[in-house]
Amino acid sequence: MPELQRLRTGHAPAVLAFERENRGYFAASVPDRGDGFFERFGERFGALLAEQEAGVCAFHVLVDEAGSVVGRFNLVDMEDGVAVLGYRVAEHAAGRGVATATVRELCGLAVSRYGLRALRAAAALDNAASRKVLVRNGFVLTGPADPAELGGKRGDWYRRDLALRP
Repeated sequence: MPELQRLRTGHAPAVLAFERENRGYFAASVPDRGDGFFERFGERFGALLAEQEAGVCAFHVLVDEAGSVVGRFNLVDMEDGVAVLGYRVAEHAAGRGVATATVRELCGLAVSRYGLRALRAAAALDNAASRKVLVRNGFVLTGPADPAELGGKRGDWYRRDLALRP
């Protein structure tokens, strides 16, 4: 059973392997990170950890029993009780409910660990799988996304208001 873990320094090799192995798969539905991402991975990874330490973002990896990363699930731009949700799942794990279950878990953590009241997420129109994950987790369509926000692709924004626990 894969485990959702908060991103830490030791995850770097597994995250890099995950991104390299799935680069072509991801590029079919989300903007490609480009060669520079891989060339400067260590620098970028360190910057993510610094953002997380500053409380601006919360990065997570879904790790299988062998220690391989099978997904990334992030809360970014956390401000005024709202964050933007982003996620990607390895090709070999896609279509098995992994993203749906992990987004559900992260919605709970958004409230209990990070004190968030709402999450926003954008999905490209041609990314039916991601749109289904959002709807299955109670996100509602709020309007079109600027194509610049989705690497030039047309898409929509979704939002889920989270119930704060007493």
